Amino acid sequence: MFHRSERLFLRPAFPEDSGAILAGIGEEAIVRNLARAPWPYGIEDARSFAALPQNPRLPHFLVTLPGVGVIGSAGMGEHEGEPELGYWIARAHWGCGYATEAADAVLKIARTLGHRRVVAGHFVDNPASGKVLRKLGFVPTGRPGQRFSAARGHAVDSVEFALDLEADMDPAPLAHAA
Repeated sequence: MFHRSERLFLRPAFPEDSGAILAGIGEEAIVRNLARAPWPYGIEDARSFAALPQNPRLPHFLVTLPGVGVIGSAGMGEHEGEPELGYWIARAHWGCGYATEAADAVLKIARTLGHRRVVAGHFVDNPASGKVLRKLGFVPTGRPGQRFSAARGHAVDSVEFALDLEADMDPAPLAHAA
């Protein structure tokens, strides 16, 4: 599966992307904000990530910037039985709106796939990710959370969010289809 947003191209990872993945994610400031990525993050971790099979209901992508290459990743996984949004952007590209744009593209795909609700979260010491989620329309669930961080080696306090994908759907196309 592929997707083009205004500035970005989202595509599956290929084995030859391992070096670009490592170059983008391979610093502690990024990895410590992800639940599943280990630290230190090495080339074998990047190869494993590039080799992950695609789940057609929960796709994941490399985020590429035309003319630049791989600048991050965005996609869906599963958390406590619900589809979950996740993303990371290489430090050189922070502050450009790419995380919001890539995550929005993934949410468009989630709607197309028929998902009605998507969850997401961020560690409390990563408020920038919370800003991205709020821009996308996610709201805090109010449940205190903790997530295990593979990079940190322990559970970390987190803020849990949810987005009702049906709430902002335009009912007009459904009325015209009836």
